[in-house]
Amino acid sequence: MDLRRVCNLTVLLLSLFFVHYKVISGDSTVVFLDSPTRQYLRQSSPQSGSFSASEISAAASVLLGFTPYPTVTAASSSKLNEVLMPNPFDRPRALLLLEVTGAEEFELVADHGESPLSGALRIKVAGNERADIQLIGEDEVSLVSLNEGSSGTECSDKELSEFASWMGGSYIENKSRPLNGELILPTSNGSFMRLHLSERTDREFATSLMLLINKIKQAKKIHQVFTKNEISPAELYTGRFDGIQALQDTYGKEGIAQSGLEVFVTSISKAFNLMQSAYQGQIVGIIAHGDELGFQVKLNYHPSARRLEETETSPDIAKLAEVLFVRRALAWITGIILLIATLLGILFLMNMPLTKDTLLYSNVKLD
Repeated sequence: MDLRRVCNLTVLLLSLFFVHYKVISGDSTVVFLDSPTRQYLRQSSPQSGSFSASEISAAASVLLGFTPYPTVTAASSSKLNEVLMPNPFDRPRALLLLEVTGAEEFELVADHGESPLSGALRIKVAGNERADIQLIGEDEVSLVSLNEGSSGTECSDKELSEFASWMGGSYIENKSRPLNGELILPTSNGSFMRLHLSERTDREFATSLMLLINKIKQAKKIHQVFTKNEISPAELYTGRFDGIQALQDTYGKEGIAQSGLEVFVTSISKAFNLMQSAYQGQIVGIIAHGDELGFQVKLNYHPSARRLEETETSPDIAKLAEVLFVRRALAWITGIILLIATLLGILFLMNMPLTKDTLLYSNVKLD
């Protein structure tokens, strides 16, 4: 892991999240994170002002390699051209969509506009409609919810300790009672945030963040399975994090809530760098912070009749591995049968008795 790149991404994300602006009814902000090794987004900010939710959806569809919805107007196409690189044959076909609530009213801590990660864009989204991502076409898509199965899920002290170690912090376990210790996580400014898991809000923040990061790590395994297929589907990962909003509701909008946002940004920075390494830069991140804007994916594609429709809305790594094993087994069995049949044919041909019929079969002319 490149420590310098992680720090750069953390600083950039903080500068994008800690934004102080007049809160207009229904307005939200979307952050596009480009690959540091490949460029899918334009480096300069768009000149057309705010975007609509449908235009953000169209941008997501194009990044996945799909045709945007037919209702996209010429004006919207012009806006997309200000954000996306013009090469239609070079799309990441992998997208990480995250919604974060409670991060829209923080004041600016530091504006690092000269960050080396100049591919990141911050776009204001006007209106209060949801961003319906329409996926139209014959290509397959793998849609994975990073929050599925996380509701009400309890974790262990061991998992929290491993998460804290991965973050560069520590976990002080309470021997008398599980999930009642103290979680210490580093923030971006060099200090530490202390979460007392005996408090319900602290425990919810810590467990939800840990589960989200673990799901993002699992995306690497899913991608490794897909890369072994001849034709890999587009990959879309969606998630939502309400831990910062929970801290605000309990402790207010300053202090602990602000530290929680810094911890969230630090963890997402590290996780997104892991995905960048696994995908060799072929992935883009979209992070929306605002209570109104939300992503809703609508699948409207027609798979080719020559291929089996195997991709589910939430693929399981074990099932994908089973499908890959069956394919390989069938290929090996077919190859072995063909090899045996070929060898037997050669053997019988070389050992045929010399009769009139066999000589004629061997293309030998008899007088």
